[in-house]
Amino acid sequence: MKPTLAFVGVGRMGANMARRLKEQGYAVTAVYDRHTPSAQELATEIGAKACPELAAVTAAADIIFTVVTDDAAQRAVFAASDSLLAGAAGKTFVNCATISPAVHVEIEAAAARAGAHSLEACMASSIPQARNGTLYLMCGGHRAVFDTLRPVLTELSDAGKLLRYIGPAGTAGQVKALVNMVMNINTAGLAEGLGLGAALGLDPAMLLEVFAQTGANSRVVATDGQDMINRDHACYFSAAHAAKDSGIALSLGTEKGLSLPLAAATKAQYDRLVTLGLGLIDKSGIAELTFPGRAGTSGK
Repeated sequence: MKPTLAFVGVGRMGANMARRLKEQGYAVTAVYDRHTPSAQELATEIGAKACPELAAVTAAADIIFTVVTDDAAQRAVFAASDSLLAGAAGKTFVNCATISPAVHVEIEAAAARAGAHSLEACMASSIPQARNGTLYLMCGGHRAVFDTLRPVLTELSDAGKLLRYIGPAGTAGQVKALVNMVMNINTAGLAEGLGLGAALGLDPAMLLEVFAQTGANSRVVATDGQDMINRDHACYFSAAHAAKDSGIALSLGTEKGLSLPLAAATKAQYDRLVTLGLGLIDKSGIAELTFPGRAGTSGK
């Protein structure tokens, strides 16, 4: 018999994961979101209960996925007076947010004190992959917990082909921080290359073709290049999240006594987008700081 599931945080990623698992025959019994209408809408769609309190989510399911925004949000759902840990004995939490690795360690310890289990399942994919069950999942925690959760995680990761166990709690978070650090650097570099090309009067379509066939290539050439040219910054991964995640990597570098100048420069660019009021656009919006004549190139 399949375990029952619940979701805390039903934005575009969490909601689409819930839809995917519902379609794969899992009972998604409860959902919760700080934005109550989002939870109510999804609950109506998939036949779940929109819970007004976190403890009710835990009571309603065997496995609870948390898909929240940052360290503070992750800590809050486990530390509130009416937290997920109330009555959590025997339950399992799957924490999918990109947060500081140390917080994953904290949550695992807190869950253990409550008689529950915890696994970090860091996602290196976006909204379409969440909906289609093709997320790249990097997992950290006790191996036995991962093995128990493998069937449900397999349904989210292309039949398990994109599912990877990294190691103890915190290690998957470390890898995810590095993934996003490098991705953000590549995105910033592409924006500068295309922006300089535009200033030189070069054909941007030609540049993308050349970049894709040379050492300038990276995945962001395909995912972000055309959007940068077209100024199509519909959000899949926000500039604000890029700033946050670059900051996580920088903090890890500081802990190890390393200087990460490219990561620092990239974070500064994304911080500037946030300051300009553009934090909710896609990370491709960093091109607004590099293409001549655009919003962020006036020096203000």
